[in-house]
Amino acid sequence: MTFQAPKGTFDWMPPRSERALAVRDALAGPVRRAGYGYIETPAFEDTGLFSRGVGESTDIVTKEMYTFLDKGGRSITLRPEGTASVMRAVIEHGLPGGPLPVKLWYSGSYYRYERAQKGRYRHFSQVGAEVIGAEDPALDAELIVLAMDGYAALGLTGVRLLLNSLGCAQCRPAYRSALQDFLRGLDLDEQTRQRIEINPLRVLDDKRPEVQAQLAGAPLVTDHLCAACKAYHEEVRALLTGSGVAFEDDPRLVRGLDYYTRTTFEFLHDGLGAQSAVGGGGRYDGLSEMIGGPPLPSVGWALGVDRTVLAMEAEGLFEAVPTTVEVFGVPLGEEARRVIFGLVADLRRAGISADMAFGGRGVKGAMKAADRSGARFALILGDRDLASGAVQLKELSTAEQTAVPLAEVVDTLKGKLS
Repeated sequence: MTFQAPKGTFDWMPPRSERALAVRDALAGPVRRAGYGYIETPAFEDTGLFSRGVGESTDIVTKEMYTFLDKGGRSITLRPEGTASVMRAVIEHGLPGGPLPVKLWYSGSYYRYERAQKGRYRHFSQVGAEVIGAEDPALDAELIVLAMDGYAALGLTGVRLLLNSLGCAQCRPAYRSALQDFLRGLDLDEQTRQRIEINPLRVLDDKRPEVQAQLAGAPLVTDHLCAACKAYHEEVRALLTGSGVAFEDDPRLVRGLDYYTRTTFEFLHDGLGAQSAVGGGGRYDGLSEMIGGPPLPSVGWALGVDRTVLAMEAEGLFEAVPTTVEVFGVPLGEEARRVIFGLVADLRRAGISADMAFGGRGVKGAMKAADRSGARFALILGDRDLASGAVQLKELSTAEQTAVPLAEVVDTLKGKLS
């Protein structure tokens, strides 16, 4: 039998896989330059970490987690998101005992059993960033600016930022009560009615048209913010405006996880159709305590690598096939093959991407391979060249060819490629 990737997953294959790498690096670049340290956590965790941290009433916990018993009888879940794992690691390793805030970034794979469709996969990749241990609107704004800088570095122009505040422990209860009173009067299925009592904000996040049609008159969280939350949110807005970051106020915006407080935001790209979100995040001041840690007000985001690639393709930013090598070796004969092999190794050590023809191809086949590689230069070496101690350096776009002494090949190419 032949095997295929599981439903809802896909393989990144060259050359498209190079796009995913470029996206990941570009999204991580701004946070790395801002002093965020890299963290890597396990791909699976104790199930309780997510049920307590993400929220019992969320679709992620109730419907989408990959949960199983391991051989020791422990309930284990493949991570559906990154923030809870990062917070667990920070608490476990005692980082709150040092200077705060702790600034971290990460990149990895996540798993949710969702209805498979374009832009929504059961295995997906994200770049994330978290600032743990400080309550400061400048940190909320900093993270948003860094995300927008990452999108801009990729050349994306169609990313929109939605912004909202979900209030805090002081003002959220009054809004929760008003929202519950409104929702109880709607025509909703039993499962949704149960959510009203557990976490009514989850109902606002329901994407079904028949539910959204009934939410037009729902009370807005921004009308129930306390003075402190209003001032906090206005400062975030002012900092973003001062940084030249455009945003749209969306008083109905909620995120899909229970731990968010105050600032919440989402990055959208209209070229993706129904799955238009390419990233999002917000402040989560109570998460640490939810999972047994000390009070650690925090804020963070996760940006989807897969969806960002789709957004770039929608904007036509990947028209050229990415070049994987700059120099391609073409040996003509056994002795030439040994010499070219050494030259290719020397070029790689010098920081130049290089490859060569393998499998004993003739000159015609080897030159076709050189053209397919996308390399700018070919190194052609035959018996006559070996006798003279030189190699033919051919610029493939112009067919211009010159003899270069073997000892000068690396320096010559470094000069031409600089």
